[in-house]
Amino acid sequence: MSKRTIYLVLAVALLLTLGVSVASAAPPRQEEIYTVVLGDTLWDIAEKYFGSGFAYKAIIAATNDKHMEDETFAFIVEPDLIYPGDKFWIPSAEEAEAYLESLRIGGVVTLMGVWPGEETEKFYAAVAPFIEETDIQIAAEFTRDLPTVLPIRVAAGNPPDIAVLPNPGQMVEFAKTGDLVAIDAFMDMDQLQSDYAQSWIDLGSYEGTLYAIYYKADIKSLVWYSPAAFEAKGYTVPTTWDELIALSDQIVADGGVPWCLGIESGAASGWPATDWIEDIMLRTAGPDVYDQWVDHTIPWTDAAIKTAWEKFGQIARNEAYVWGGTTGVLTTGFGDSPAPLFDDPPGCYMHRQASFITTFFPEGVAEEDYAFFPFPSIDPAYGIPALGSANLIVMFNDTEQARALMEYMATPEPQEIWAGLGGFLSSNRRVGLDAYPDDTTRAMAQALTGAEVFRFDGSDLMPAAVGSGSFWTGTLDYVGGVDLDSVLATIEASYE
Repeated sequence: MSKRTIYLVLAVALLLTLGVSVASAAPPRQEEIYTVVLGDTLWDIAEKYFGSGFAYKAIIAATNDKHMEDETFAFIVEPDLIYPGDKFWIPSAEEAEAYLESLRIGGVVTLMGVWPGEETEKFYAAVAPFIEETDIQIAAEFTRDLPTVLPIRVAAGNPPDIAVLPNPGQMVEFAKTGDLVAIDAFMDMDQLQSDYAQSWIDLGSYEGTLYAIYYKADIKSLVWYSPAAFEAKGYTVPTTWDELIALSDQIVADGGVPWCLGIESGAASGWPATDWIEDIMLRTAGPDVYDQWVDHTIPWTDAAIKTAWEKFGQIARNEAYVWGGTTGVLTTGFGDSPAPLFDDPPGCYMHRQASFITTFFPEGVAEEDYAFFPFPSIDPAYGIPALGSANLIVMFNDTEQARALMEYMATPEPQEIWAGLGGFLSSNRRVGLDAYPDDTTRAMAQALTGAEVFRFDGSDLMPAAVGSGSFWTGTLDYVGGVDLDSVLATIEASYE
């Protein structure tokens, strides 16, 4: 047995010893009547009475049985369709545990994912209630090399039951070859469509069939600023591109510099600029054209792509707009670039970057020293979409255990557990904002779930020669003054 397997077995054993049964989660009590109030969910009611949302099944069974004796009690057909005034019969803790025991499946589900190290511990914390309630053990293997290792396993006829993928590219490839199980055959699609924006359902689908649940997300469409600096100058947060440019002009007129922008990152220099262009593209051309661009069904010389680059250049190539001028943009490391936000007086007033950038803020900067606003709308027709990344969960083997874990992972419970531990954003709209540990993360989650359109970082989905090659270097050339038509023609040629 490998060290990795030993550690995972020990982690499961530890979580099981910490698990709390339904009977011991609450003081002993008898059956009682509960009347539904506005805002209730069965999951919340079960947590209130039994300490576990999973116990909602016992409430359904008890209430439906009671309905046969007394029709004033509700008859629950769809767990998500309950109404104020519905009368439920809450079983005793002992009765609930006995009923749930009858549902225990047992067995093992195998899983391969991209959550090594600290994320492994958080995953097992998130699934501890599932293991406790179903007696299904999870044999997991986590590696950052999954994009390489998983196809080998699949080709050898030895895939895991479930896999956690870093982006939808591999999902599409496995769906094309028929290796994935269609999860819309057994998942509650009404619930999923209620919990997730349609864009998440679409991103998890191939040719109209749902294959994936999105689980752990990051958002990139954020503009960071100092509330104190804004307040001191009387600046207000812009909500449109025109307002953003007007604010930038006002800051220049006041003797300041609007933007901190650094795209230096060693061999990966240029990637921060690609995020800017992707965000702008979603707002000027819309998600459908964005997808065509990513898939290269339109050329890089297309007018829609050129427009997005020109909007980026309106800021990045404006010597008065960027800290250190265009030379500063090209030579400042992306992690160092937000530091002038916190100078006194501020060296700049705004910085567009993903949620992770707070880990690069200077020592001594506290949460109250910064905030963000969503990257503004440009064309009102496309609203305020979200650019980012997310892990997705797919199924290779159709077993009872795999189905149960897929269904559980789509619910709020495991996502709220991980959210509370930090380093997690959920795209599930039922995950409460109070699950997050701080105001900044709560605001990020709200921006993510509030976006009707979500798209992955386009450069991550393009062929490596482009997405992490000519696209990166093209942004360096463009900021450095090279003619845009020439830059776009060079990137287009790199596909050949």
